[in-house]
Amino acid sequence: MADFKTIDKLHRRGLLFILSSPSGAGKTTLSRMLLAADADIKLSVSATTRPPRPGEEDGVHYHFVSDAKFDAMVEEDDFYEWAEVFGYRYGTPKGHIREGLKEGQDYLFDIDWQGTQQLYQKDQQDVVSVFILPPSLAELRRRLEERAQDSDDVIDGRMERARAEISHWAEYDYVVINDNVDECFDRVREVLDAERMRRTRQTGLIPFVRELMG
Repeated sequence: MADFKTIDKLHRRGLLFILSSPSGAGKTTLSRMLLAADADIKLSVSATTRPPRPGEEDGVHYHFVSDAKFDAMVEEDDFYEWAEVFGYRYGTPKGHIREGLKEGQDYLFDIDWQGTQQLYQKDQQDVVSVFILPPSLAELRRRLEERAQDSDDVIDGRMERARAEISHWAEYDYVVINDNVDECFDRVREVLDAERMRRTRQTGLIPFVRELMG
C-alpha cells in the first residue's frame, strides 16, 4: 500500500478533460459534480467578447476582452479553440493552461464536438475526451420538456441539434450512457483516475525508477 501512495505523489503532467453531450444529456450537471468532488481539476476559463452579466467576475467566470483584443489573440494563435455564439466570440487561451499542465494541473472543458476537434489539433497528447449519451432520444426530449424553459419549437430545434451532435460520438476517447446520473458520474471519475495514471503522464516515474534500480 505504501508503494502505491508513493507513486500517487510522483509528479505528472496535467490533462485537458473534455465532457461533451447534446443539450439535456447531463454534461453541465456532471461538470458541476466533478468540480465539487475533485480538488485537482478546475474549469477552463474562456475569454469572451460578451459583456459581463450581473455577478460575473473577470478572470473567474470569463476573461472579458474587447473585439480588438480577441482579434489580436486569434492573430497570435493564442487560443486552443474559439467559436462565435449568438454574436459574441468565446475562446480558450493557451498560455496559463500550458503552464498549469506542466505543474500537474488538470482542466475541465465543457465544449461541443467542434471545440473538441480544435483542442485535439492543438494539443492531442494532453486531451482526454468523454461523450455523454442519453439512454434514448425519447428520454432526452422528456428531460428537455421537464425543464419547462423552452417552447415546443425550441425543443424541436434542440432535438435536431442533438441528433447532429450524437453523430460525432465515435470521435471521442470514451462514451458513457447517462441513464443514472450518479452511476454515470462514477464512470466519468474512473476514466479521469485511470488517465491520470497513464505512464506517459507520470513524468516522475523516470527518476523514481532510476533510484529504485540503484
